Amino acid sequence: MKEHAKYEGYPFPYLYDENQTVAKAYGAECTPDIFVFGSDLKCVYRGRFDATRPGGESPTGKDLSEALDALLSGELVDSNQFPSIGCNIKWK
Repeated sequence: MKEHAKYEGYPFPYLYDENQTVAKAYGAECTPDIFVFGSDLKCVYRGRFDATRPGGESPTGKDLSEALDALLSGELVDSNQFPSIGCNIKWK
């Protein structure tokens, strides 16, 4: 994944949480469980990518995009956030 991130030019740090300590510290429950942090490193968004479900419409990333847009424009991120729905994390 590190090579893929470099190849794709990810403009953000990539973390491989080998022993799952970071996921446990944040209280992650499923994949994907998305966390967005502000410049003060406080969590401003935790939730789903969007409202789509397998077999339905194409993903849009609407929920995550709205949170990121608000953060980047200096606005408050909407506190009405929906939890991620996905596979349980298989803890080691």
